[in-house]
Amino acid sequence: MKDEVPEYLAGRVSDPNGDVSSDEASKEKTGMVSVREVADIPNLRDKAMERLKGGMKKDLEDLLDIGSQTDYLFDMMSTLSVDEALRILEDAAEYHSDDPNFPSETLRTIELMLKGEEAYGTDHESYILDVLLEATLIKFHSPYPEVRAICDPTDDPTMPVETIRAYFLGIVWVAIGSFINELFSFRQPSLRLRSTTLQILLYPCGKLLEKILPDVGITLFGVRHSLNPGPWNFKEQMLATLMVNVGSGSTNFMSYVLTMKLKIFFNQTWVSFGFIFLLNFSTQFMGFGLAGILRRWVIYPSKAVWPSLLPTLMLNRTLLLPETGRSIHGWTISKYKFFFICLGASFLYFLIPGYTFTALSTFNWMTWIAPQNKVLAIVTGSSLGLGFSPWTTWDWAVMNYSNPLATPFFSACNRYIGMVFAGLLMLALYWKNYKWAGYIPINSNASFNNKGTAFNASQIVNSKLELDLQKYKAYSPPFISLGYLTEYGSEFTMFTLSFIYIGLTEWTQIKASIQGFWRGIKDRKASNYEMQNDPISRLMARYPEVPDWWYVCILLLSLAFGIIACQCWPTGTPAWSIIVIIVVCIVLVIPSAIIYSVTGYQLGFNDIGIILAGYMVPGHAIANMICRVYGWNVDAEAESFIGDQKLAHYSKIPPRAMFRCQMLATLIQTFCTIGALDVLINSIPDLCSPTQPNKFVCAFPRTLYTATLVWGVVGPSRVFNTLYPMLKWAFLIGALAAVPCFYVRKYFYKYLKHVNPILFLSGMTRFDSSYNLSYYTPGMQLSFIFMYFIRRRYLGWWTKYNYVLTSALGAGVAFSGILIFASLQATKTSFKWWGNTVSSAGIDGARTASLYTLPPGTHFGPATWD
Repeated sequence: MKDEVPEYLAGRVSDPNGDVSSDEASKEKTGMVSVREVADIPNLRDKAMERLKGGMKKDLEDLLDIGSQTDYLFDMMSTLSVDEALRILEDAAEYHSDDPNFPSETLRTIELMLKGEEAYGTDHESYILDVLLEATLIKFHSPYPEVRAICDPTDDPTMPVETIRAYFLGIVWVAIGSFINELFSFRQPSLRLRSTTLQILLYPCGKLLEKILPDVGITLFGVRHSLNPGPWNFKEQMLATLMVNVGSGSTNFMSYVLTMKLKIFFNQTWVSFGFIFLLNFSTQFMGFGLAGILRRWVIYPSKAVWPSLLPTLMLNRTLLLPETGRSIHGWTISKYKFFFICLGASFLYFLIPGYTFTALSTFNWMTWIAPQNKVLAIVTGSSLGLGFSPWTTWDWAVMNYSNPLATPFFSACNRYIGMVFAGLLMLALYWKNYKWAGYIPINSNASFNNKGTAFNASQIVNSKLELDLQKYKAYSPPFISLGYLTEYGSEFTMFTLSFIYIGLTEWTQIKASIQGFWRGIKDRKASNYEMQNDPISRLMARYPEVPDWWYVCILLLSLAFGIIACQCWPTGTPAWSIIVIIVVCIVLVIPSAIIYSVTGYQLGFNDIGIILAGYMVPGHAIANMICRVYGWNVDAEAESFIGDQKLAHYSKIPPRAMFRCQMLATLIQTFCTIGALDVLINSIPDLCSPTQPNKFVCAFPRTLYTATLVWGVVGPSRVFNTLYPMLKWAFLIGALAAVPCFYVRKYFYKYLKHVNPILFLSGMTRFDSSYNLSYYTPGMQLSFIFMYFIRRRYLGWWTKYNYVLTSALGAGVAFSGILIFASLQATKTSFKWWGNTVSSAGIDGARTASLYTLPPGTHFGPATWD
């Protein structure tokens, strides 16, 4: 952990013509005869280009593909003196020494530069040129090659942004996207119109409006708003994309509605449109309000790369901005052409695993050897089992489940190792029949009674869905699979460990951000960019800011809507319980958002809500679910909104324009997702059944149902004290382990730079909702190929094509999947043959087998369970 922000970020680098009192110290550090060399080498630009094309370092290679921005960077390079450049590099080496996203090769290059030209191993002029180039990229662009690939170092504030046509297209595609995504969110695997996919649809629409709309408009407050202000530009496309990105996702609250409303779950007929609207509005805008407060932690710091967002920006650049035509490792194809070739290939190919040969999607080939062998199905199966198999799918929808071409390799590796460890632990416990787990499936998201059959909630509750103790004593406690036990234990450990561990590693930044937020509340004229001096923040400082109190007002309004809904309908949820959940989760969201911004992985703290609710409102299912949805949204929705604000930051979208488009898109989504839910309930037969023919099995609603039974109705007191007492110690284990983990990593950092205990634990939580290693193994393999090997060996190719490739493949799968559903599955057109039935023909496909068989007339578990 570093104690202060580096000079190149905090604006403390000296003026090139200013004080040079630090020259002697610099001489000692660099081993140079004199670091006060003048940067005006004759023909500096030409020689720098020759250096790049010749013996350049790999971390500078992508500079050649920046295009018109290269001229700007060379101009900035000419303003640097050598001693200033070396101080920039020294600060960068210190600041990024514990940064897992900062390229290790670049860090080693900088360290060699700081030792002097003799250690660096080049002639004097080449050494100076490399020092200047590296310092220029860091000070005037970005230290990260992936950010340089998607973000310009300059900005044009006169470019139209909030145009009528941009808002029109944003509204249309938010409505379409949110409706479709809500429909398919209950499918496994789910199909989504991601923002990268919708960008492809936005682009031709924008170009069409550019050609057909007249240049007429109105003038408001001295600003003319035309229907056609000129060519469809990058910022217009980005604004519409941000609207779509904000509004076109499914809303997790609809899963709660299904769990409350459907007969196979809690069958609450009082759940009406008014209740759904108020709580949907409340939970969505709660996340929006919190996102604005989190800006200082996860938008402005340069370490907050947000790797999962970068494909979105790269696609916009591919569609709208020109590029150089130079050869990249022998590849001269443009990103635009490359994108559409890959999209077409992906679209056509998905017809095979998506419809004609679905065994290639659920590729549980090892179970085909002996379909009725339980041990083989438990260990290697893709549905019932844990998915231990060297290759588990030929379907990009499954391969891309963990976003392997965007998530950093160190992040994927930590999580995958944690998942493998959890799988091996589960096998050992399963064969030991730990807590009677051997009598139920090893990795199921259902709950079971003490006879090994599905748990029937109606047997233990009254008409108000409250626990009836006499019924509970006469029936059975709820038992959960080892997958759930491992997920809960790891998650509880992660709660306390992440809070303390991130607090230790990022305390300086957290403290500064809290002080900045408080100063912003007291002084409404204060700018959020005051403490930032990185290149992007300097460019954004010219735009009017969104005051923090705007977001606080939205937060309070959304809370009021939620309280009204809970008090006017028979939810049994006291208002104070919601407030307690929100306060606790706001504290947890800071470390979660920091982890997400650096690693591309969203931790998720939704289960803390159901445990707290289990103590605050014991024995009440609906109250427990409502508390959980707030616990979820404090984290998940806030991080989704804040991620889009980072996209706006990268794109130089004015903050207030972003505020308005997020507000509008969220409101549209609120209504459209409610409409999609109504269509689902009224038109999909056998909805949420495990055997639903079109795979609308509702994995998350079923998970909610199980969790609500365990933690809401039965309650954490009975679970912790009677059924699974070890779970309560997980909180203490996490708290105690955080400090040793911090100091071990601090003192052995050279060997543990990319080891992260939080990511390891998060990998252990992946065995839930019927997902297993079969969804992560192919992603890990692809991550190694693209995010490690190619990124290290062929950085130029990776910079130009990697994010284009993942965007194209995802878009092709989405379009193809929707076509298959609309034209074939929705019309019940079946295609039955061995290739479409073999995956589900054995024990693995049935998903119900257990290792041990219960003798007739007996039950497992404790003799009494009150």
